[in-house]
Amino acid sequence: MFNNISIATDGSELSAKAVDNGVVLARTFRARITGVHVVQFLYVAPGGGGHTTLSDSLQAQIREGALSDGNRYLDDIQKAATAAGVPFERVLVENEPPWRAIVETAQEKGCDLIVMAAHGRRGIAALVVGSETHKVLTHAKIPVLVYR
Repeated sequence: MFNNISIATDGSELSAKAVDNGVVLARTFRARITGVHVVQFLYVAPGGGGHTTLSDSLQAQIREGALSDGNRYLDDIQKAATAAGVPFERVLVENEPPWRAIVETAQEKGCDLIVMAAHGRRGIAALVVGSETHKVLTHAKIPVLVYR
């Protein structure tokens, strides 16, 4: 039924639940896993204008820290996949809207299911922060399995 399952993670506890269940699904269907994490960090242009800026070296440190965290989250998926005997590929994307990177990666890698977590924001928080999960559900052309 499924041959390549995309598992998106943000490293949260709820994401870990989606990872665990996604690995079980992949093992059950003898599918491979494409693990996806999207790293977002803000570059602050040097200059005045009354805005606080970060030095290039500090921005580089922030970027490296974010990439390190992302690789650690993908390592967790890889360990679970390896333990379950499931082939694994990692995708670490920088500075794209998470929903777009998740959908595009699934398409590019030939995934036939996306597994991810929803953080359950409601009301004003959902309006202000937005829902990456909702955007994936809206734009994906393949099934999306959401853990809450």
